[in-house]
Amino acid sequence: MRLPIETPALLVDLPTLERNLARMASYFEKGPTRLRPHYKNHKCPELARRQLAAGAIGITCATLSEADALVRNGIGPVLIANEIAGEPKVRHFVELSRNAEVVVAVDNADTIESLAAASRNGKAPLEVVVDIDVGQGRCGVCPGEPALTLARRAIEAGLRFRGVMGYEGRLQPGPDRAPSAHAGMEKLVASKNLIESQGIPVEIATAGGTSTYSMYGGYPGVTDIQCGSYLLMDTDYLSWLADFEPALSVLGTVISKTGDQRVVADVGLKAVSGERGLPALKNPVGASLLKLNAEHAIVDIRKRSLPIALGDQIEIWAHYSDATVNLHRRMYGIRNGAVEEILRIEG
Repeated sequence: MRLPIETPALLVDLPTLERNLARMASYFEKGPTRLRPHYKNHKCPELARRQLAAGAIGITCATLSEADALVRNGIGPVLIANEIAGEPKVRHFVELSRNAEVVVAVDNADTIESLAAASRNGKAPLEVVVDIDVGQGRCGVCPGEPALTLARRAIEAGLRFRGVMGYEGRLQPGPDRAPSAHAGMEKLVASKNLIESQGIPVEIATAGGTSTYSMYGGYPGVTDIQCGSYLLMDTDYLSWLADFEPALSVLGTVISKTGDQRVVADVGLKAVSGERGLPALKNPVGASLLKLNAEHAIVDIRKRSLPIALGDQIEIWAHYSDATVNLHRRMYGIRNGAVEEILRIEG
């Protein structure tokens, strides 16, 4: 494959993406648990639209800037599965809430007070879910009574309480996750049941990710799962979850060849993430990636049967898709070796 585009460039194989999209949608289509996919993986409004068209009940995001990109493109409802703090961010959230259904996670009374004051001053109803620490040890109030207390406080302060969230990211990478996964969901659902026992409706009980979709999908009391990486997939995830296919790669051009040992291409750490390890070379087959610098990929070509020349293109698998997408402003949708569409990355 040789593409007439400037490199480095982010590529997505459209047939693979479509298979991943259909497979996850098929799993959730009968309910009762639904899919609320995470925007942070692809940060592409058009792909979010395709996820909604395939049956997703809304889009999850991690930041206000991602929520802003979704709202500007008419995409929603939006769940910000993260805490916010500080007057500028609270004001931004109020403005987003004027234009779309946007829900934000809270885990402390101070944030509730800030949101409530902004809601009153801006005459804008604001919606929240209580974030519960179900085992990750990052954000989130403790399960049980503390979660109930926070839900009550949100309602008393004039906010619209929508439900609870319990994300246990430490389960994402690793085998033998089922016992810990179920323990986390027991905490989330027990908190949900406790809140409901006090006459407070809980519409949302959201949790999970791509690697736990089949553990939490259908878990009694959980309403939706925040799968993200399944759509583009990457080789890090693939090493311990084979349900979906890698669709994302980065294209580079050979810019230096000074012997028969190696070539250098114009794609480095500013174009493909090395955060979780050195990525693998997708093509040419027979070569191997030795090292990534800021602007360069050093490729081993010692197999003498491998012809490669200046100006030839190489392709590197995305090893960590979230951090690779974040380095680009567009991705090229590839079908049958040709560019079919250009997808904007926003947020």
